[in-house]
Amino acid sequence: MVHPGVSKSKRRVRFGKLWVDSLTLAEALDEIEALVVAGRGGSVFTPNVDHVVNVERNPSFRDAYAGASLSLADGQPLVWTSRLLGAPLPEKISGSDLVLPLIERAAARRWKVYLLGGGAGVAEKAAEVLTARFGVDIVGRDAPLISLESDPARDGPVIDRIQRAKPEILLVALGAPKQELWLHRAGPRIRPTVGIGVGAALDFVAGARRAPAWMSRAGLEWLFRLLREPRRLSRRYLLDDPKFLLILYRMLRTPRELRTRVR
Repeated sequence: MVHPGVSKSKRRVRFGKLWVDSLTLAEALDEIEALVVAGRGGSVFTPNVDHVVNVERNPSFRDAYAGASLSLADGQPLVWTSRLLGAPLPEKISGSDLVLPLIERAAARRWKVYLLGGGAGVAEKAAEVLTARFGVDIVGRDAPLISLESDPARDGPVIDRIQRAKPEILLVALGAPKQELWLHRAGPRIRPTVGIGVGAALDFVAGARRAPAWMSRAGLEWLFRLLREPRRLSRRYLLDDPKFLLILYRMLRTPRELRTRVR
């Protein structure tokens, strides 16, 4: 039996140029705890179909994923696709799925937590909700302007505030690929803090409407979001993400032994 705080070997499944760890939610929480206990920092990303597509054409995004400590499947399409590849992932673990059980564990372990990102007032509201529900120690709430590319004038003050707060866990809600790129470049400076990209999770904690559970189980969260924000998301979901089918075709032609690995 592997106890919390001790990392174990992980099977990984390949989707094009992006690797995903084959973990349950409970195992993912234990692996995050192992990162905290190890005291070396780290980053946790939750890739979906859109990430798989964009990693193909964005070298910086690809480098960020290559340096991630954990990569957890965000979305039923990746879970279903893994079965076609002969390497089934056990379940979907989105940033939104991860936040509440992680905060519960943080409160139990007395870890300090820092919230970064979200719209105006989102981090503050999320902090109120999480503190009231779990009694967790939220040591920072920040929604700064952060650039996609490295910008010392903007990154520096944010990193300084995180260093002073000394959180064990940093939840970064900047959206992809910004949150992954930022964690990749800031990670060495915020160690031993473990940074986790959580997308819209803080918005949901603060009260924003999430896709119904049946749509999530059916892999239709993308449709829910598209119907709510068609102007912003139509290109992503209708033009870009269908390229995932080409990546899947390429992977199905890849020898089975090259579709998985252990680390």
